[in-house]
Amino acid sequence: MADHHDHAAHGSPDDMYAVTPPGAGYEHTDAHTWIIIKFLAWLLVSALLIHAGLGVLYQMMIDRAIEVGEQRYPLAEGQEQRLPPAPRLQQFPHSELYQFRVGEDQLLHNYGWMNREGGVVHIPIDEAMRLLVERGLPSRAAETAATPAVVTPPDSSSGRTMEQRRQ
Repeated sequence: MADHHDHAAHGSPDDMYAVTPPGAGYEHTDAHTWIIIKFLAWLLVSALLIHAGLGVLYQMMIDRAIEVGEQRYPLAEGQEQRLPPAPRLQQFPHSELYQFRVGEDQLLHNYGWMNREGGVVHIPIDEAMRLLVERGLPSRAAETAATPAVVTPPDSSSGRTMEQRRQ
């Protein structure tokens, strides 16, 4: 009985795939290596030419900018440098917050003018609370009504609106 696989020649059935059969390699018709090499050479030459051209162009622009100097817009020639409108970015936010809190603390704990022409002053908060408890809140004078007003719906509204009527 002839065995299709000669196990004596190979140690295991997988060993027959370890040896490359004769004539195997690569397909010579798939890709021509000379065309690939020429393409890569032209790609390298064009990349070098483009980089050299950009280097020359940028150097010309730098030389031109140094020669001409800084140009301003024609309408801004006679004006000095202006700050942008408020609100602007804070340069030192922590110190500005500290200064704000110190100013608020001075308003809360010291006497001073708020509006000198109008006669408005500010007093310490503790003093203001003491005076408020001592004097009380201002209130309106009580209205004297001879007859109480009654709120009733008018005849034509079916109760959607109310009107006051004196009795």
